[in-house]
Formats: sequence, C-alpha cells, structure tokens
Amino acid sequence: MFKFLIPLPGLYLGWGLGSNDAANVFGPQVNSEVIRYRTATILTAIFVIVGALFEGRKCFETVGGITNLVIWTAVVSALAAALTVNLMSYLKIPVSTSQAIIGAIIGVGLLRHTKIEYILLGKVFICWILTPLGAVVIAYLLYRFLAFVWQRRVKNLLAFNRIVRTSSIIIGCYAAYTLGANNVANTTGTFVGVVPGFSPFMATLLGGGSIALGALTYSRNVMYTVGKKITLLDPFSALIAVLAQAITLHIYAQIGVPVSSSQAVVGAVVGVGLVKGMKMVNKKTLTNIFAGWFFTLVGSGVVAYSLGWVVRPFM
Repeated sequence: MFKFLIPLPGLYLGWGLGSNDAANVFGPQVNSEVIRYRTATILTAIFVIVGALFEGRKCFETVGGITNLVIWTAVVSALAAALTVNLMSYLKIPVSTSQAIIGAIIGVGLLRHTKIEYILLGKVFICWILTPLGAVVIAYLLYRFLAFVWQRRVKNLLAFNRIVRTSSIIIGCYAAYTLGANNVANTTGTFVGVVPGFSPFMATLLGGGSIALGALTYSRNVMYTVGKKITLLDPFSALIAVLAQAITLHIYAQIGVPVSSSQAVVGAVVGVGLVKGMKMVNKKTLTNIFAGWFFTLVGSGVVAYSLGWVVRPFM
C-alpha cells in the first residue's frame, strides 16, 4: 500500500502543471472569446491524457537520467518542484515545470554528491534556450503564410471568422495533446525505474490524469495572464500562437526533452507581435516571466536541497 503513495508528490506536481499550463493551450482563445473557459478545460483534460498515454514515455529517460535517483530523492524532487510551481501559479506567473523538476533533481544530486550527467543537462539547457526562439520563428512564418493564404482564398469575413474559431478549437486540442506528450514526464518520470512496479504506462496514466485535474480545477488565474497581459490577441493571432507552441512542444517530445509550454507560447506571442509591431508586446510582463523562469530553476533546486537535508538522516 505504501508503494502506491510514493508518487503522490509527482501527482501534486502534475496538478500544478495542469493549473498553470492549461493557459498555454486555450488561454488566448478564452480571452478572445472563441471558446468558454469550462469547455476549454474539459477539452484540455481529455487530450492531455491522450497525449500522455501515446507519447509521454519518450521524455522519461531524460528526466530520470540527469542523476542517479533513489525513492526518497525522487519524492523530494517532485515535492520541491510542485511547491515551486504552485507558488508561481498562485502569483499568476507562467512558469516551467520542466525547469522546476530539473532544478530539483540537480538539488538532490548535489546534496548526495551523485554524478550529474552534464552532457545530458547541457542538451536540456540548449533545448530550453531554443524553445522560445524557435517558437518566435514558427509563429512569425505561420502568421505570414496563413494570413496570405486565407486572405486570398476566403473573401467573406463571416466565413473567415468561422474558420478561425473552428480551427482554434481544433488546434487547442492538438496543443493539449502535445502538452501531455512532452510534459507528463515532469510529473511522474522520476519514479519510473525507481519505484518497484511503477511502469511507464502507470506513470503516463496517473501523470496525465493529474495534469487534467489541475486544468479542470485551478487554471483560471494564469489564463488571464497569458491571454491579456502579454499581448492583445485577436482570434487569428491566438490561433497562430497556440499552433506555434504546440508544434514546438511536439518537436521536443520526439527529441525526448521536456520543455516549457510557457516559454513556447511566450515566444509564439512575440512572433505574432513582430508581425503586428513590437508595441503590441507588454515588455514588462515578459521581463517578469523570464525572471520567474530563472527563479523557478534556482528556487526548486534550493528547496529540494533543503528538504533533502532535513529528511536524509531518516533515510
């Protein structure tokens, strides 16, 4: 029985991920009134679980390979990351659960003086840097291309608006799928291969379910931040931003590196802003978010180190 309680901190982290990152899936559409909040969270929950089950295990090796984990360090890592993410969510700051869990794993690794795989860690850091930059480029090109094609082919404004609204919902579902595929490893990946009997299937199912629960119960606050404080998004811009971040996450899921949907969506919104003019982008909010990412990585590491220092004598 005790064995099945061990992953609870990871499920708590998943709940925080869902409450924070559901905004990156449907936040712009909700704020531009393309879809209602409750409908958006239900669709997010469904497709997050599907994405986790079909492709979630691709990132497990990276999360579990940074350093050698044992049961108590896996628990401490997940708990420290969850506490950090939920604090940022309470403060309405979009953050990276990927950075939170990796920072926490580094923290317990330093505490135990276990070997840290710096080559793998360097690969992760490079992917983190490229995530928002790639999303900027993808969003910019998508906006230029789709605006050109649709303006040539769809002359009726009402028809154009219908296409945009329908496409936004479909793309939001795809974005939820990629969130589950890329980020479920952040929630339960530390326990795979550490907890006896905790299979990758069980990890993806429970992790995906916890993300879905977070989206359903506590995602409204960050929806407002993503949709309104970063840039003023019309429905077409929202479609491009969400599609660009979804493509970005799906690419990194294939590579096996969990990245931040928050970084991707902010990069995508900046890409849209470049097309429409930089004055559309709220630079103060972007600065605050970048600062939040840094403090998430460092803060989760410090919290994990501190928690580990407290519990290690009892292990």
